[in-house]
Amino acid sequence: MKLFRRGESSSTDATADTPADANGSVAADTRNSSTVTLGKGRPTPKRRDAQGKRRGPVAPAPLTSKEARARRKATRGTKTDRKAASAERRLAAQDRRARMLAGEDKYLLPRDQGPVRAYVRDLVDARRNLVGLFMPMALVLILSTFVLPAYQTIVTLVMLVMMLFMIIEGVILGRLINNRVRERFPETIDGGAKLGWYAFVRASQIRKMRAPKPRVSPGDAI
Repeated sequence: MKLFRRGESSSTDATADTPADANGSVAADTRNSSTVTLGKGRPTPKRRDAQGKRRGPVAPAPLTSKEARARRKATRGTKTDRKAASAERRLAAQDRRARMLAGEDKYLLPRDQGPVRAYVRDLVDARRNLVGLFMPMALVLILSTFVLPAYQTIVTLVMLVMMLFMIIEGVILGRLINNRVRERFPETIDGGAKLGWYAFVRASQIRKMRAPKPRVSPGDAI
C-alpha cells in the first residue's frame, strides 16, 4: 500500500508537473514569438544609404584628365546651347541693371530700397552740392603735381581746404536731410548719422555716375 501510494503520488506529481511545464513552455514560446514579431529583425538604414539607393548607382570617378574633360563637355551641352544660355544670361543681367538704374525698388540694393531712401536721393539730386566737385578737382590737382612738382605744397594745402569744406557741407547736408525726412516720414526709424552718410556719399558722386539715376533736375522742388 505504501509503495502503491508512493508510486501513485509520484505519478500524480509527475502528471501535475507536466501541465505546468507545458503551460510554462507555451507562455515562453508566446513571449518569444511576440518578441520576434514585434521587432524588425534588422538595423535601421542610415539616411545617406537610403537616399543613395533611391538615386541609383553613382558613376565612377574619371581615371584620367582626358576622361574628366570629356565628361564635362558632355554635361555642358552643345556649343549652340551654351551660346544661347550665355546670351540669355547677358540679356537678363542687362534688364536687371536697367531696372535698377530706373529706380525700381525690387531690383535695388538693400541700402537703396524703401521710400525714405528714394526721398533722400531726390533731395540730394535736386541740390547743387559743392561736395560733388571734389572728385574732379582732386583729380586735376593730383595731375598737376606731376606737371608742376614745385607747386606740390600748394596743391596739398588746397586739397586740405577742400576736405575741410567737404566736412562742413556734409554735416549741414546730413542735418537738412534728417529734418526733411522726419517731417515727411515721422514714424520712420531710418535716420541719424547713417542716413546723413548715405546722402553725403550720393552727393559726392558725379551726377552722371549716380545709381539709381536721378529722377529730378537741380533746382526742382521736392
